[in-house]
Amino acid sequence: MDDKRTILEKLFPKAVLKALTPEAHAAIPVGMQVGGMVTIHAFPFRVGRESRVAMVNNRIHRIERPGTIDGKHSNDMYLMDTGHLLQISREHFRIDHTVDGYMLTDRGSKCGLSVNGKRLGHGAGIMTMPLHDGSVIGVGTAETRYHFTFIAGFDNSRW
Repeated sequence: MDDKRTILEKLFPKAVLKALTPEAHAAIPVGMQVGGMVTIHAFPFRVGRESRVAMVNNRIHRIERPGTIDGKHSNDMYLMDTGHLLQISREHFRIDHTVDGYMLTDRGSKCGLSVNGKRLGHGAGIMTMPLHDGSVIGVGTAETRYHFTFIAGFDNSRW
């Protein structure tokens, strides 16, 4: 049987993304969210746009993503971008946890990102930026409505 530390490390998130806007909340796959929050259990955590969609009654709906042979996808979370002008790229950003802390990296997105209002991506000339507990991530252009708060995980070294 697993010891307490192993069990708790499997269940507790390493970090959380909390949707700040109705658009961000609606973009998260239903099965991944709890109260508008997404738990991150492993790094790197990769995010991109859901491209498997269908129009039903003039509304965009997700199509179930089939499994892959090797069990891997290009993203850990697929956001639904329903805006007239797309803000989210298919492979948009990645969150890593290193010895120096948490890092946000633009994966070559078209519209870029922001952290607490500071832009990153090809247009800004900055591809990676530190993330801290409470950092606000904007996914897309400066006018995006997809905003999330990054919540750093607990230090579980005391367990």
